[in-house]
Amino acid sequence: MGKVSAVIVTYNRLPMLKEAIAALESVEPKLSHLIVVDNNSDNDTKEYLESLGDRIEYVRLSENVGGAGGFNAGIRYFYEQTDDDYVWVMDDDTIVHQDSLQPLLAFADENKNFSFLSSNVLFTDGKPSVRNVLRQYGTFNTTLNKKFTKPVLVENGTFVSVLFPRYIVGKIGLPITDFFIWIDDLEYTERALRVAPGYLVPASNVTHKMRSNTEDDITNDIPERVPRYFNMYRNRVYTMNKRNFYRRVRGEAKIKWDYMRLKTGKMPDKAERLKVMRDGIAAGKQFNPIIEFPDEKPEAN
Repeated sequence: MGKVSAVIVTYNRLPMLKEAIAALESVEPKLSHLIVVDNNSDNDTKEYLESLGDRIEYVRLSENVGGAGGFNAGIRYFYEQTDDDYVWVMDDDTIVHQDSLQPLLAFADENKNFSFLSSNVLFTDGKPSVRNVLRQYGTFNTTLNKKFTKPVLVENGTFVSVLFPRYIVGKIGLPITDFFIWIDDLEYTERALRVAPGYLVPASNVTHKMRSNTEDDITNDIPERVPRYFNMYRNRVYTMNKRNFYRRVRGEAKIKWDYMRLKTGKMPDKAERLKVMRDGIAAGKQFNPIIEFPDEKPEAN
């Protein structure tokens, strides 16, 4: 089995982060490196992470560049500062199980032609996490409507426990920092799929410790969170336009359905929500972010 770096991105969620780190430190087989990217959190997080010393690789950013920028920095660190074979990526509310990694590595040992491997993501009650639904490639089967028992090809993955081999990072580059939040994981895994197949490995289970097992939805989210939906629709339109015809049409239908629900529904600040959505869609049509590539690690003498 190859060597693994785990990358976890955090921002001001210290109690959750402590639990996530403890879970990663107990995983079998042991990690080669545990890389924690801190999006310029408050001092309590900084002091805690510094206190861990060489138990982790601490990457503290000078500003909050969102989850997308954090994953960009973490995967870059893996590629440039380690010689590990795989990078295992997750949010700070991902709680891995002691045996979450072993099935991913077992699959990787037997199947070299893959671009990413996703875990089966569960909510705290053991039910499927609705924010991390994966679709079996070329079907209508998803992790919400079907219990998979064997590895299956999927259309994309999320940054809640997904493993990439080193060669994929070198070939496709890094997550797009300009996304800031949302859809960065879908775009990145779909970019990887253009190189090799991606799989769900259902024997690898993790817990996504969200506040509630619900989707992000502009029609019913609290007013304080509405502005960030600009990123969702901008990034979704950009990603959707890179897909094949069938999946692009399906993505367009999803956006139209969201718009119709918003237009006909009753909710606070409806005009503001419609504006955020329209602005995001319009921006997505013009969005052309830079895809960065890591530097190659120098060969040892």
